[in-house]
Amino acid sequence: MNQKELEKTLSKLPLGDVRYFDSVGSTNTEALAWATNDAKDLSLVIADEQTAGRGRLDRKWFTPKGAALAFSLIMRPAAEEKPFLTRSVGLAALAIVDSLQTRGLVAQIKWPNDVLLNGLKVAGILVESVWSGEEVDCLVIGIGINIFKGAVPSAGLLQFPATSLEESLGPNVQREEILHDILAGIIALRPHIGTDSFIASWEKVLAFRGEQVQVEEGNGNAITGKLLGLEADGSLRLSDEQGHSLTVRFGDVRLRPHP
Repeated sequence: MNQKELEKTLSKLPLGDVRYFDSVGSTNTEALAWATNDAKDLSLVIADEQTAGRGRLDRKWFTPKGAALAFSLIMRPAAEEKPFLTRSVGLAALAIVDSLQTRGLVAQIKWPNDVLLNGLKVAGILVESVWSGEEVDCLVIGIGINIFKGAVPSAGLLQFPATSLEESLGPNVQREEILHDILAGIIALRPHIGTDSFIASWEKVLAFRGEQVQVEEGNGNAITGKLLGLEADGSLRLSDEQGHSLTVRFGDVRLRPHP
């Protein structure tokens, strides 16, 4: 992977500028700094290796050299997109799912920001914002995908069981092609982010839908219930044991352990 080959592969996409790094601390950190300056809409930061990659809640994201995709896309939302920015993680997740489906894989979205293959995590998303006063000026959508087996950390470092695309597709996976397809998917889905059909598409591939789940809120509390679907803002909708509807805006979803 190098800047010249990337620019050639991505040349037909309406991107802003592309910055490639052989190694970087975090693509999101680079993109946030760029976004506060002169980065155009749909500018891209991509690295072959991250030494300080991160996920939600400041968790570490493992990106060894040559083994994964790690990139961050800068989005400058138009006025009509701003009411729907809470859906942006779904925008990225759906684009990943669609790109895997074209390769014959059945992927699911584990709310809020993971993509699963065969019940195992293959990709994660971290969306961060740059504010101007009380308004979001731009978003940075960070995506990490385990391409080869070497991208999967040892079991002791995992928050959730993980896999790689190599496990399903073999060793000839082309990182640049997958990158292209995900970016093309984000660009194609973006005009629909405010529609009901967008939420319906997200719900259709939601992991654990119709099953009893446990949502860990990160403060020691856990909410349990049947996973029904999504609210309009992308929050999770559950039903408790009494049949009352619950809305969850933050947390990590797991199947509820059997008693």
